[in-house]
Amino acid sequence: MNLFHDEEEGPIEPVRGLPGHLPKGEKLIWQGQPSATGLLFGAFRIRWVIGYFVLVTFGRLAHLASIEAEPAAMTAVCVSSAVTCALAISVLTLIALAMSRAAIFTITSERVIIRHGVAFTKYINAPFASMKSAQLKRRSARLGDIALQMSEAGSAPYLHLWPFAKPFHFGRPQPMLRSIHDPESVARILAEAAQAHSPDHVNIAADRPSIEANIESDIPAGLASAH
Repeated sequence: MNLFHDEEEGPIEPVRGLPGHLPKGEKLIWQGQPSATGLLFGAFRIRWVIGYFVLVTFGRLAHLASIEAEPAAMTAVCVSSAVTCALAISVLTLIALAMSRAAIFTITSERVIIRHGVAFTKYINAPFASMKSAQLKRRSARLGDIALQMSEAGSAPYLHLWPFAKPFHFGRPQPMLRSIHDPESVARILAEAAQAHSPDHVNIAADRPSIEANIESDIPAGLASAH
């Protein structure tokens, strides 16, 4: 099985989120979807967008104040910026909603599969046999990300994976289960599936309560979770 494999979606998915039926012996363990709100704040950096408009507006107002412009001109600047900002937020929100509905994360007994894309649907395979680690990072009280680091050289391009790629890892992109609900439980499912696939490679210590300590890797082919 290729480290990263993508293909366009066929006419009908025989199994939701998968390009075809699973091979004999492979079992579907978990499926989930990203949060649209999480994508909006994480992938689309909506706070930065709002901050940009705020800074630009204050800059324009400061300039108008320095030349003693009429209050009407300042009001027009505020209204124009507010309308443009609202339009930008609306467009990004619609895109985030579309992407969240189109994306499905799947964990099987052999691999992780990411289905994503609105106009062109793609499938990314990340087999456990080639997985070096999985890094869990909580983003909010309910949401978190799990980035998958693969042990083999070569991967899909960053833009091909985006927004389901670990931010700023351009040279060796890492696919990521982004903005998922209850990420600790998903990380545990992922670790247990990897352990079942390669019992000699992954240890789970039951006497440690935290998710970081509970999932540990002995060799590069194992699976680890850490903030």
